[in-house]
Amino acid sequence: MDFSFTPDQELLRDTARALLGNECPPSLLRAHMTDRTATDPLWNHLRDFAALGTGDATDLCVFVEQTGYVSAPGPFFASVALCAPLLDAIGHPALDAMAAGEATGTVAVAGRAGEWAPNAEPVKYFVPDADLANVIVVVEPGPSVRVITAPAAAAPREIATVDSTRRVFRVDLSAEPAGESFPLSLDAWIAWRDRAHVALAAEMVGTARRLFDMALAYAKERKQFDTPIGSFQAIQHKLADLALALERATAAVQYASMTVDAADADRTRACHVAKAAAGDAARRCLKDGIQIHGGIGYTWEHDLHLFIRRATASEYLLGPTSWHHDRLADLLFA
Repeated sequence: MDFSFTPDQELLRDTARALLGNECPPSLLRAHMTDRTATDPLWNHLRDFAALGTGDATDLCVFVEQTGYVSAPGPFFASVALCAPLLDAIGHPALDAMAAGEATGTVAVAGRAGEWAPNAEPVKYFVPDADLANVIVVVEPGPSVRVITAPAAAAPREIATVDSTRRVFRVDLSAEPAGESFPLSLDAWIAWRDRAHVALAAEMVGTARRLFDMALAYAKERKQFDTPIGSFQAIQHKLADLALALERATAAVQYASMTVDAADADRTRACHVAKAAAGDAARRCLKDGIQIHGGIGYTWEHDLHLFIRRATASEYLLGPTSWHHDRLADLLFA
């Protein structure tokens, strides 16, 4: 199987890398901790790529890997990777504004238990960037979808997590008008869920790669006994193991994104593998990355913790690695 990027995908990757390198430095992540509007200029650039939400999953994954590399805050992932495909599945007119980058959205699925599965609970948990959304797409039993535009009574309440770059909220929808409910076929729901899994996995690969690159660079410049610590065998073994985990996750994401585009029978299994592999790579990179950095890796002043926070939170979003392993077991032994 050919995993090579097309010329258009290479251009998309290079454009995203240059744009985000200029517009999303670590200083922006720090500013965003206390000022949610600090990312407005970044969103003004990223809105030009909102159409990726309803395009090929392979192209979306190419782009979000770069947003993960810089841990880009703001509404891009919730709007483009999560909300837009669900609006597309039901043919909702709100999609036009979202695909044009003129509106933002998010999805409300998980109940109190935290599992991303349709349920009748009026209070939804772990709703990404709900305070920035013009549209909230609520998934209910059936499955069916309810679209709440400019929610007034929902009053999102932030759920404290380790990550300040992607905030999640508790949203009480009981006071919102019922509105029209749109039926969603089970196949369409599974297709959306698979696409969401691989998109988040691609972003996690980007964050894990940033942690690896930071650890590698530090191992080259930090000296002990007048020798770069990267020359020590113990450090070399750690870096080699991290590189292997990253390559495995990258290949799993690329394969899974292609199965999504092809509506392949192996799609669900491949997307669970991708999310699990990305979670494993992220966990390894944050654990060994902070050890390679030594004492400085634990300090607030160093930028390492900004990416450790995103990697940790993303590993749990849409199901932790262990949950995806369990789903793989269900598929294998059904």
